[in-house]
Amino acid sequence: MNGTVTAAVLAALVVALGAALVPGCGRRRDGRPDSPLLNASRGVTPLWNASAIGGEYLSAAAYLGLAGLLLAYGADILWLPVGATAGYVLLVALVAAPLRRSGAYTVSDFAEWRLGSRVLRRLSSACVCLIGWCCLLPQFRGAGITLRVLTGAPMWTGWAVVVVAVLVLVLTGCVRSMTNLQAVQYWVKLVALTVPALALIMIWRLDGGGPDGAAGVSGDGPPRFARVTTVHAQTDLVLRMPDRLEATVRGRLDGTWHGGERVTITAGRHTVEQRTRMTFPAGAAVPHLDPLPVQDEVTWATPLSSDRHHRLYATYALTVCAALGTVGLPHVLMRFYTNACGAAARRTAATVPVLLALFYLFPAVYGALGRLYAPELLMTGDTDAVVLTLPRLVLPGTGGALLTGLVVAGAFAAFASASCGVVVATASTLAQCLARGRIAGFRLGALIVLAVPLSLMPGPLGGLGAGRLIALGLTVSACSLCPLLVLGLWWRGLTAAGAGAGLVTGAGLALAAGVTGILAGQLGGWPEVLLAQPAPVIVPVTFAVMAGVSLLTRPRVPRDADRALARLHLPEGAADRTGSRGPFP
Repeated sequence: MNGTVTAAVLAALVVALGAALVPGCGRRRDGRPDSPLLNASRGVTPLWNASAIGGEYLSAAAYLGLAGLLLAYGADILWLPVGATAGYVLLVALVAAPLRRSGAYTVSDFAEWRLGSRVLRRLSSACVCLIGWCCLLPQFRGAGITLRVLTGAPMWTGWAVVVVAVLVLVLTGCVRSMTNLQAVQYWVKLVALTVPALALIMIWRLDGGGPDGAAGVSGDGPPRFARVTTVHAQTDLVLRMPDRLEATVRGRLDGTWHGGERVTITAGRHTVEQRTRMTFPAGAAVPHLDPLPVQDEVTWATPLSSDRHHRLYATYALTVCAALGTVGLPHVLMRFYTNACGAAARRTAATVPVLLALFYLFPAVYGALGRLYAPELLMTGDTDAVVLTLPRLVLPGTGGALLTGLVVAGAFAAFASASCGVVVATASTLAQCLARGRIAGFRLGALIVLAVPLSLMPGPLGGLGAGRLIALGLTVSACSLCPLLVLGLWWRGLTAAGAGAGLVTGAGLALAAGVTGILAGQLGGWPEVLLAQPAPVIVPVTFAVMAGVSLLTRPRVPRDADRALARLHLPEGAADRTGSRGPFP
């Protein structure tokens, strides 16, 4: 059977299976947070809720983007999942149980209840929307790449598939049904990534891989083509040749037309125009897309072995951004409202790192084997496609097609579950802010949430990798909602003016740094690395602004701040006796 057909059939089957597993849900026609439509009647068990969090958190950036980043940048990228998993430790320690006891369904609900300000609700809602849109962009890009790699279809077809699937699932279900769908899809993604990875490892070992074999990932030079390889330039490329090599070129190289003759290409920087076809002999050094680093295998496989772009700072910054950004992700925080009590919320947050650690074992396998079997992705820049392309390259024929189909099934599960979680959280925030929580407002909010990132995909943002797009969302989250939650949950002296000033400062600086870094391109040195990873600088500024403005406006501390803190930190029964009520009695 043709590999593309197999992949498409299996992808369709997993979507159909996911839809069939979503149970019916008797829902109320109001959209209030105390409705079963939005809180699943607070009857979700910790393990199932943790699986649902894993299902929506492991998006295209984790499923496709992490292996691609590892392929391109090396072992330092493994700090990204470490930071993301560490974020749930912070959630257990600081956020999970108090937030659940507040009774707030969204961050905006919590902000208004804790500080009594409608303006603060609107500001926090704007931050939620920014983060949600940044999280949706990688899902659209991942779906577009998947369909393009498998079928040659235009990128926009993948975007359309995600939008239609998410609208069907979100507008016909409720939070309990979404929880069941996302929990099942976590295990679908885990199996879809694990089985092909184990098969690839076995084939690699049979191919001479291992410490003493020829097909290893350690060596003293840049990656080389293992076989005769033809690369088609889908767009204009700027390449760096690590060594002098010969290739058969049909198209325009460095402004000169070649009709299929053999060309000697010197080491250095070269331009390749769209629709050019280049054939490289086995053993030739792989050209790298500028600005991907040209690393030898030892440097690539050894953490912190390169001082390029202030590697030590960049690594710590990436870890801090992932950890603090996870604390403020709206679609993750929403899940704790569905637990029965604060203790169950804490058990949910403690279970998630175990599930994430199990999943994160395998992207490293794809990134490492991609250096051996699919190094041409470093030339085209399609590193996000390494998970999709490896099975067919390593195991041609029916076996590879079946493994590809399984991987594609997991990819579509990643797109659907992550997008559904983001859309539900963001649309609920918009519905509460703009339409008093009515279900019609939720549906309108879902359309708005999907329309904005879809309109941005044809521009510069659509060309960024999934990892960089999700990093932008994590940065905004770390610099805005994370400080709001930590101070709001633990400091009596926080005021609405202080929280609002901090949100504007943190989100504004994070967004400005991200946009400037995208538009400015390669700046080199500290400017480039600070624009790429600004969280360690901006997060302390946000905390300082929130604390400083709150101290200056100390008379505006809410009168019921002590009762609110008691409700957040005392057990449920004791908190109820204090007389402090949640935002939705």
